[in-house]
Amino acid sequence: MYKNYVFDLYGTLVDIHTNETKPYLWKKMKVWYDMHGAIYDRPLTLKKKFYSLIKEKEADMNNEYAEIQIEYVFLQLFEDKGVKATMELSIETGKMFRMLSLDYVRLYDGVFELLNRLKKNGKKIYLLSNAQRIFTEPEMVLLQIYDMFDGIIYSSDAGVKKPSSEFYDTLFKKYGLKKSESVMIGNDHICDAKGASDYGIDSMYWYSNISPEHPGKKNLPKGCKEVKHISKVF
Repeated sequence: MYKNYVFDLYGTLVDIHTNETKPYLWKKMKVWYDMHGAIYDRPLTLKKKFYSLIKEKEADMNNEYAEIQIEYVFLQLFEDKGVKATMELSIETGKMFRMLSLDYVRLYDGVFELLNRLKKNGKKIYLLSNAQRIFTEPEMVLLQIYDMFDGIIYSSDAGVKKPSSEFYDTLFKKYGLKKSESVMIGNDHICDAKGASDYGIDSMYWYSNISPEHPGKKNLPKGCKEVKHISKVF
């Protein structure tokens, strides 16, 4: 029925758990910044500054669904201490931050087979993810799915995230997709199901272990089909 299958990532294809509050992470991040001359008096000071910068940058964008590029936060944490850091160092800092916060990341059962099955049947598969490229791209490479997609759009690159129709439109315009030939698959009834409906495309909704609370079948939008498991999409 569909030619184009547009997937969400986390909670849909990938099961993940991160913890950005653990003291160990911020102790190590303080050591990292100290080693590069950006001296913070305590791990908690660095942590508070990190979240403060995120809020400031989001407010500056003046968009309900704004998405910043997190590497600029890591960069400013150097600059605020008088260190002229490169973007390369900022990105490496972000990758280390993600690694320290990560408890696990893995594919849901049947995902690899699903993507292969779609491709073998001549379907195009795309990724539309509320995610930071510097975190997500290495994880997709690790999970050996990065090269399986015909197109990928991260919200950090677009500057906007789901459920914004602007974000959906970025993908559809870049790859020349037709709405009537496309379906969105995700685990979030707002970002994925409602976002797709508002944009004018069908959707498939999977209530996974890290989904927001289920809205009830009667509250899913028209054109949304609920599937029991991601492996049942096709």
